[in-house]
Amino acid sequence: MAYKKILVSLDGSALAEAALPHAQTLASDEDAQIILLRVSADPAAEFSFSDPSIADNLIQEMEVETLSYMQSVRGKLQKAGFRTSFLIRQGAIAETILQVAAEINADVIVMSTHGRSGVKRWLLGSVADRVVTHSEVPVMLIRPLLA
Repeated sequence: MAYKKILVSLDGSALAEAALPHAQTLASDEDAQIILLRVSADPAAEFSFSDPSIADNLIQEMEVETLSYMQSVRGKLQKAGFRTSFLIRQGAIAETILQVAAEINADVIVMSTHGRSGVKRWLLGSVADRVVTHSEVPVMLIRPLLA
């Protein structure tokens, strides 16, 4: 199968970025486009019980930080010769990853696991598990090596 659109989910962490070299290898082998995705929760919902200006300020800070981060990652990939673009979305993370994969007709989703287990996994859920379980395209999960 030829991969032409590779969706890479990032959250701003080094753990998530561990998926990038694998996406680059796939893209090199297939001359594919790498589409970076950052999904953030909606802080307005988190602060709806409080002062709305707190949420507004937080949203603005997050948008600036997210845009800068995504431009930086895209720039590094472009400098290395990859066709790259990025999307920034808000919403439920796993569901948004799946929705974007469908919207852009991704051929594969590449993402890191965060290695949660036990109670943390039960409480927080596993985004990777939900994506793998519900994806209609192949998913490459990368388990980062922890230093």
